[in-house]
Amino acid sequence: MGSNDTLVRLDLNNPVFQEHLFALQKPERHAAMDTLRKIRQLSWGQLYRDSGLKWEKIVSVKPPQGVDAIYSLRITQSRRCTAYRDGDFMRLLTVAPDHDSTYGRK
Repeated sequence: MGSNDTLVRLDLNNPVFQEHLFALQKPERHAAMDTLRKIRQLSWGQLYRDSGLKWEKIVSVKPPQGVDAIYSLRITQSRRCTAYRDGDFMRLLTVAPDHDSTYGRK
């Protein structure tokens, strides 16, 4: 695990995340890119405390093997994405179509 003082490094390579991101309407896609740009400038400690991003552990979803926990964070005003921390990297997984689906609820 990296230190909370190190800057967040983004991993946007997950094909599901990319598909969700590119499928967003232009205004939302731009808002998501602004959020990702902001995250890159934060340390992990700042990210955890940022009230706008709302980094939250998802307890209703079992993380894949080798991953401690899956988290959600606000990527646009109306959407959250899922990610996990891997050292200094935030590995992004999905962009939820709506708030409830982030937590596995339908």
